[in-house]
Amino acid sequence: MKNPLETLLIPAGILLLGFLSALLLPAPAFGIDLARKMMSLFHIMDLNQLYTIVFFLWFLFLGAIEYFILRFLWRRLHPQ
Repeated sequence: MKNPLETLLIPAGILLLGFLSALLLPAPAFGIDLARKMMSLFHIMDLNQLYTIVFFLWFLFLGAIEYFILRFLWRRLHPQ
């Protein structure tokens, strides 16, 4: 049976890692020429929309990397 505190700590830890990722890892920033090329390539209306999509993809990518690293460490350090 799982500890009731564990069911609360796991989502809190995941949320904390997400906040740390957003604060510590820099998101990509484009020059104005590259941003305009990307906007025309992907048919995006303004720069805010471009950066919203870029930040979403960036943090999704970083979250996936963190997940696999933590999963690897958990399996390595916590044998069943």
